[in-house]
Amino acid sequence: MYLPRGGMPARTSSPQVAGRWSLLPERVADPTVRAHATADVLLERYGVLTRGSVQSEGVPGGFALMYRVLTEFEDRGRCRRGYFVDSLGGAQFSTTDVVDRLRSFDTDRNRSVGDGFSHEPVGKAVVLASCDPANPYGAALPWPKAAAEGAGHRPGRKAGALVVLVDGELALYLERGGKTLLTFTEDPAVRTAAAAALAGLVHDRRVDSLVIDRVNGESVHGNTFAGFLAEAGFAATPKGFRLRSRP
Repeated sequence: MYLPRGGMPARTSSPQVAGRWSLLPERVADPTVRAHATADVLLERYGVLTRGSVQSEGVPGGFALMYRVLTEFEDRGRCRRGYFVDSLGGAQFSTTDVVDRLRSFDTDRNRSVGDGFSHEPVGKAVVLASCDPANPYGAALPWPKAAAEGAGHRPGRKAGALVVLVDGELALYLERGGKTLLTFTEDPAVRTAAAAALAGLVHDRRVDSLVIDRVNGESVHGNTFAGFLAEAGFAATPKGFRLRSRP
């Protein structure tokens, strides 16, 4: 290699081909192998695979193809078919490990007769992208009704939108940009946990700030959810309830 007077080697090839390269395996052309691999990925991703989950993924061949593959898996003992989730039909597929884990959870919820709210300790609140596979709503499960649906506000699996799940159930839906919020519960304990999860987005610096202007289609000022936001650390401003990350 020629070394110029400055000591740096002269460029002998195009800069577009510089860097490290590695040879990738060729794409598998066999449709059967590809269909089996897709079924394995979906089972791993969703745990309980339903028609809605497959349709939300836009799988070539749709649920009809996956149904045939999963039925073959069932015959070979690679998955199980059953009625695991209520109201989602009988065409549900899962693995033995997931079924055993589902059985380990107690689904009975103790409700008080007086106010209709659960008085059991509230579990962990999780904030997810609305299109995240871990969010079953809008795919495996239908979106529950929100208070603002009559005003034209509807949740959806949209880029930039967020959901807050408390004990696996939908509590909040935050539109892209964070200005519009939909609530799906009146339970004070669940609302407190969900508002704290939203504040955690800012405290953990996942977002720089949040300014919530409307709740269920109405101004946040005077809304019953405003008190839960204030308890979580949001401050009232003319533009809405705001929370900023500290420098």
